[in-house]
Amino acid sequence: MKLAIDSGKLLYALGVVFAAAALLYFSRDVVFTLSITVKAALLFLLFVALFLAGLTVKRDVLDVVAFALAGVSYIVFVGYVVIRYGPSETGTFALLAFSAALFVALGYLLREGIITVPRRQAVGVAVGLLLVSVALVGVDAVGGDVTYDLTTESSVTVQPVEDGPNPYGERERRVGTLTASNNFVFTRALSLPSLSGCLVGGDTMPDREPYLSYEYPGYAQPDTIAGDTTRTFPIVADLQIDRNRTEPMTYAVERGSDCSAQRDRPTLLVSVDSEDRRLD
Repeated sequence: MKLAIDSGKLLYALGVVFAAAALLYFSRDVVFTLSITVKAALLFLLFVALFLAGLTVKRDVLDVVAFALAGVSYIVFVGYVVIRYGPSETGTFALLAFSAALFVALGYLLREGIITVPRRQAVGVAVGLLLVSVALVGVDAVGGDVTYDLTTESSVTVQPVEDGPNPYGERERRVGTLTASNNFVFTRALSLPSLSGCLVGGDTMPDREPYLSYEYPGYAQPDTIAGDTTRTFPIVADLQIDRNRTEPMTYAVERGSDCSAQRDRPTLLVSVDSEDRRLD
């Protein structure tokens, strides 16, 4: 049996696939440093524009392609909203139920020929959608990004180790706080800078450098911050102390990254990766 393949339709299908991949990549927050709010709005506006194109384009199967792209855009929009905003189970169900009703209604209206848009009116709506998109991106660009402010404790004290097989005991101590601030109205992605630290000064220092980490509420790392919101994250360090010590060990805490620096007393230097970030 000879298999007949419509080359044009095959190319259309490949175009839809690549468009879906591009939209998924756009939603990953790795390109175009836009706020979560604006990205969600752009995905929805793209759905409206493509659905409008499907109503007005009548050549070959381009209307089907436009509707397919509109559906893909809406699916990515819904997925992005659910993942990034994290609505409750009830909210997610309501969004999915509304989406199902929306597409059933649009399909019915389309098949019955109830919704028709004149070409001139469609062009006007498309221009309006474009202007709204440009305005959203412009407002987002001047709204400022998330800022991060690091503060450190003046010193921390590690108590002597009582028992255990390890020649060095470990003690987790709070050594500072990172404050993340979003002073604009749009929800933005939250990406805490990486931490590092080292010990300088003193004659007897532990062999292993301290490990620094954040303490997250609920032990889950947050990845978004709402508009006009400030969040604080304690910074803790696992500090070692010689098991032969009988007296507490006090470390001064400073912000810095020069591990070859000299200090008169044992000092913990705390540094953050500030590349591509606004860190005060």
